[in-house]
Amino acid sequence: MKALYAFLLALQLSCGLWAQDDKSSTAAEVLAKDMREEILSIEVTVKDMFRRQETMPVPITVYRPAGDGPFPLVVFNHGRATEAKRASQGRYRPEPLARYLVAKGFVVLVPNRIGYWKTYGTFDPEYSGCRTIDAMSIAASDQVLATVEFAKTLSYVDASRWLVAGQSVGGLTTVATVGRAPAGLLGGINFAGGAGGDPEAKPGSPCNPHAMTRYWGEIAKHAKAPMLWLYWENDKYWGADYPKTWHKAWVDGGGRAQFTGFSAVGEDGHAGLNIDMDHWLPVVDDFLVRLGFDKSAIVKPPQPTGFAAIDAVDAVPVRPANKAAYAKFLDMAKPRAFAVSSKGGFGFASGDYAAGRALGSCQRYGNPCALYAVDADVVWTPQ
Repeated sequence: MKALYAFLLALQLSCGLWAQDDKSSTAAEVLAKDMREEILSIEVTVKDMFRRQETMPVPITVYRPAGDGPFPLVVFNHGRATEAKRASQGRYRPEPLARYLVAKGFVVLVPNRIGYWKTYGTFDPEYSGCRTIDAMSIAASDQVLATVEFAKTLSYVDASRWLVAGQSVGGLTTVATVGRAPAGLLGGINFAGGAGGDPEAKPGSPCNPHAMTRYWGEIAKHAKAPMLWLYWENDKYWGADYPKTWHKAWVDGGGRAQFTGFSAVGEDGHAGLNIDMDHWLPVVDDFLVRLGFDKSAIVKPPQPTGFAAIDAVDAVPVRPANKAAYAKFLDMAKPRAFAVSSKGGFGFASGDYAAGRALGSCQRYGNPCALYAVDADVVWTPQ
């Protein structure tokens, strides 16, 4: 648990993000109360490429809106770290993405697939040996379908309307699921999907990329749901060209997919899901609107109110002990945002999607929050 907290702390600091709304906050993992985060578990049976079969628990992180529902569902799938890092990959918690989807009106289920976190070990159903992606695709999508079947038992989920999405190998999982045309599936969103990448030894040159071209081209003929594919130019796993080849194979095979390519971002565009929300959010939102999900969910900064000068630390409506956090916020580079809660807590962030991340980091403790300052302006209005 200490290692997990250290990781989360490092992630917050690297993103310029911090929050506090609990006087008794400790190093223990804090679940996102505003999204009713909880961890459930199901048993799933899968096979690997050698036809070995195992039944293991699949932990599922749940995020959901307030209210009883039932709400439509998104099953979101994590990626695959390199071998040296996979043992410490941990529970996958895509909070900023989930917060957007929950605000959109979805329940989000995030399965930690077999071979990761608690089930990391001798059985790895997603091992491919860079020979074929068929078996890993079936094993991964089997766990998505098992998650949907489980969702049917949850009173707050409408599993007759669902989407599948994922990043990296989670994107591969998404494509594989769409290719199986399951009942109720309305669409799929593929964030930088693929397999076989080695960003350190062979940046931009995945092993056996033709396996992806062949398999995705073959299963596309079964696909019924539309897809959105999102890739970044400086993706160190696949490069800029292979994803376009895979997309062509999918479309030529009979699948429907909008391909959106983004400019280079950060040191590795493969992380675009986490570091380029400002650009992908409007594209995803437009896709969901076309599917009938038109509820507003993207955080947009309000207009300046003139409540106080931007550097008036004493005017910020937070507990006295939290005033120092606002002073730190003032030293951050723009774009930046600072949010305050009804209980005197706060959250702040700088960089990509600063307003959304600041508001999210504040409200994750379960108290109502509002943006106080964005860039050089105070935007808060006393309630």
